[in-house]
Order: sequence, then structure tokens, then C-alpha cells
Amino acid sequence: MGLFNFWNHSKSGEPIAKDAPSPKGATDSAAAPADELKKEIEKKGLDASKIEISVEGDKVKLGGKAASTSDAEKIVLAVGNTKGVSQVESNIIVGKQETESLFYKVRQGDTLWKIAETQYGQGKGGKYEEIFAANRPLLSDPDKIYPGQVLRIPKAEGAAGQAKA
Repeated sequence: MGLFNFWNHSKSGEPIAKDAPSPKGATDSAAAPADELKKEIEKKGLDASKIEISVEGDKVKLGGKAASTSDAEKIVLAVGNTKGVSQVESNIIVGKQETESLFYKVRQGDTLWKIAETQYGQGKGGKYEEIFAANRPLLSDPDKIYPGQVLRIPKAEGAAGQAKA
């Protein structure tokens, strides 16, 4: 899948997402240990049984297998959105190939409606439900997003914007 930047650490120069999950052992400048990150994936309701994790400071490498592209993306986000993670390198092999999503970093004042209008075009705010669905079980409520969080944005024909992480 590739290399993903998250900036949830003190060296990034950006504010650390104060609402980011903080697994045991995570600090402002280092990711939690691999076993704690695996628990974080499982806590989000995702299957981590075939996922291999290694941690080097604020960088996390993922390997192993996931059932689908969307599951692999959600695993990347479950790990990357935790305190202390700056980058996730994903070498996860997927069973069911799907169109890869765009990733979007939530900014102060964003709502899923506003993100949908930015990504899909003016008057398309109702597509926030698609963004919410694409991020379940990582999101439990469409109103509970926070600055610094990275979300999956399903690609759409003629999308207005380009997602940024």
C-alpha cells in the first residue's frame, strides 16, 4: 500500500491531536509497542490476527494479510491515528482488491459535511454518510472527529478536491 504520514508526534511541528488514542507506552515522540498497537486495532473491531507490526521510534511497519483493501486501510488508520506515530509503512497483502481511498487530515472546524463538500463538490455535503460508512468502525459517531485525525475518503467520479493527509 505504501508510506503514510500522520504527524502525531512532537517532532512534526504540528500540534499533537489531543484526542488521538493513546495506547499504553505511547509518548509524544514514540509509538506504543507493537503488542499495544495490535490491541488498538482489535479495539476498533478490526481483525489483527494476521497482521505483523514492528515499531522503530515514531515509525510503524505493518505486514501480513488483510481480507480487503478497505480493511488494510482501516488498520493503517487505526495505528497511524494513535499518539506518537509519524509514519506507517504498509506492506499488508490484501485478499479482495478494491479501489484505494484517499486520505484526509481533519482540520480545526471540519465536519464530515464540510469534508464531503470539499472532496465531492458544492452541494454534495450529504455524502458525509459515505465518508462515515468508509470509516466505520473507526468512527462511532459522525460528529466525533478531531483535528489531526486522518480519515478514509472513498473516491468518486469527478471528485472536486484531492484528499490530503
